[in-house]
Amino acid sequence: MSDANSALISRFYQAFQRLDAEAMVACYSADISFSDPVFGTLRGQDAGDMWRMLTQRAKDFSLTFDSVRSDERGGGAHWVATYLFSQTGRVVVNDIQARFVIRDGLICQHDDSFDLWRWARQALGMPGVLLGWSPMLQNKVRQQAFKGLRAFQQGR
Repeated sequence: MSDANSALISRFYQAFQRLDAEAMVACYSADISFSDPVFGTLRGQDAGDMWRMLTQRAKDFSLTFDSVRSDERGGGAHWVATYLFSQTGRVVVNDIQARFVIRDGLICQHDDSFDLWRWARQALGMPGVLLGWSPMLQNKVRQQAFKGLRAFQQGR
């Protein structure tokens, strides 16, 4: 089972490397719960739409992944995404640890963790350097991300 789970995790990231959101979403269960420091917790369709939005908007994007590990209940991986943050035109190199819970051959929980202050310094420049650690700026980043997701969903 752990070999199948490792293959599922690798398939997810290989699809991400190709910016193939539909193949990524196909690795998820219908009741997926996704979380990360920017979007917070997204469930079901919202999680899939986040990947659709991010892959469609990706500019100068590359992704590497390694350290795929798994057991009978889930697994994890390390991945690094490099991309142009469109709102500021700044390059971001985001270093992420992922944890997965897998049920019936599909990912039912996906938790990404990374340093939001480090991300803000790269994405936002000086405001991120000065205020990226603050709950105020971090909450603003989260609100903007969620607002962008809702706008994407309404435009489809």
